[in-house]
Amino acid sequence: MDKRITRARLTRTVLIAAAAGTMLAGSAAGAQTAPAPSTGAATATPDNAVLLTIFLRHDESRPLGELNAQLEKQGFYKAFPPPGVEVVSWYVEMGIGQVVTLRLPASRVREVNRVLEDTAWGAYRTEFYLTYDYKSVGLAKHKDALK
Repeated sequence: MDKRITRARLTRTVLIAAAAGTMLAGSAAGAQTAPAPSTGAATATPDNAVLLTIFLRHDESRPLGELNAQLEKQGFYKAFPPPGVEVVSWYVEMGIGQVVTLRLPASRVREVNRVLEDTAWGAYRTEFYLTYDYKSVGLAKHKDALK
């Protein structure tokens, strides 16, 4: 029974991640024209959480001070991350820029995307990588394989 519950949870998580990925793919063609969504009240739970890794690639043709001034003017640090979205990690990677991993419900992916469109574009080029937590399933499979 535990395996069925785990498979059901994994299937549900994959479906949520796929739906969120479809939303992201639709926004890749250009900026959205619909108004920004209101701040979501949903919080991440084991049943709805996805991980979103965001590459904020800085414009190396401009001085850092100019980029920081633009981010401040556009309200980047005030708006990002949105309230209630968990920051799992936030690193500076030399030659890339910043790499941020967030944990959030799939229903809030669009909200995060819009915050970045409104506040990060110009200083950063953004890339999104949507994933889900597979750790418990992978470790369980490893443990079973060692038996």
